[in-house]
Amino acid sequence: MVVHDIPPMRVPFFDMRAEVAEIRGEIDAAIARVLDAGTFIGGVEVEAFERELVKASGCAFAIGTSSGTDALVALLMALGVGFGDEVITTPLTFFATAGAAARVGARVVFADVDDATLTLDPNLALGAISSRTKAIVTVHLYGQPAVVPDAPFPVVEDAAHSVVSVPLRGCAAALSFFPTKNLGAMGDAGAVLTHDPSLADRIALLRGQGARPKYHHLAVGGNFRLDALQAAVLRAKLSHLSEWNERRRARAVRYRAAFAAAKMPAELRLPAQHPQHVYHQFVIRAPRRDELRRFLSDANIGTEVYYPEPLHLQPCFANLGYRAGSLPMAERACREVLALPIHPAMAPEAERYIVDRIAAFYQQ
Repeated sequence: MVVHDIPPMRVPFFDMRAEVAEIRGEIDAAIARVLDAGTFIGGVEVEAFERELVKASGCAFAIGTSSGTDALVALLMALGVGFGDEVITTPLTFFATAGAAARVGARVVFADVDDATLTLDPNLALGAISSRTKAIVTVHLYGQPAVVPDAPFPVVEDAAHSVVSVPLRGCAAALSFFPTKNLGAMGDAGAVLTHDPSLADRIALLRGQGARPKYHHLAVGGNFRLDALQAAVLRAKLSHLSEWNERRRARAVRYRAAFAAAKMPAELRLPAQHPQHVYHQFVIRAPRRDELRRFLSDANIGTEVYYPEPLHLQPCFANLGYRAGSLPMAERACREVLALPIHPAMAPEAERYIVDRIAAFYQQ
């Protein structure tokens, strides 16, 4: 039913200022530390963050990088993926997942997603293996843990949406600390997690132009280094990550309770549940998605679409030969997915208000 005792409110999709305000003193101190030290690339802040990330993730090694995209690129380079190789991945993800494989020269092979979780279907991924397959990249989409296929070659986890919440099962995980992530920097930043010492050492080499020692280049790498300022800010935030993730989970519980109490059509679907889901996004599926989004915007409720077009239909991948209908689960999802606000700094009663407005939309 529609609840009329909730006053109208403005619910932004994400509120960075509110998140920063909560720990502003810690962030200011972290920034001051970097300014006082005068070291802005690498150094003690990056090293300390990597140690703290190891402890938080349970992985043996953490290598900071300049972005989540560069984490993927460096990781694929370290695995020796290049021209003539194939990388299997999902078409329902941020562009960098596939773009990184293309940048190192590999041919991207897309496999469809599971209709319930919207993550890469492991059976379809294994079915896409050829003699040229060098790696599979699976994605913990929206914070929902993906099933990691049991493959005879490296499986990379794109953990941009899950940070350190999902135990590593592949050879390595690439993280993104884009500002809106569960653990967000004040700009671009990323990292690679792994248990493999050789792989960790290779990534550490490649992120600094492949030089060891300075000006002696053992490999052709890139400028994938993590800035000290971003590392310091991430250190300040990392100690709060578990609490923030629990707030997201609690909000997801309140969303589900509100949806259960409201009269909704069967066509509206809630995200799949998993005990390790950290709800980077709370994504519903609605066949009338665009109409619903406009209705919520008129009610001052921010939403986003992740993602409006599957990667196999992007113009830059036209040469791969995919057509509309090639991967129907992902294509349908792109027409239906709608992310609702779920950031930790949301106002009380926000979930009930949002669900109330969704119910009102369907009762028009």
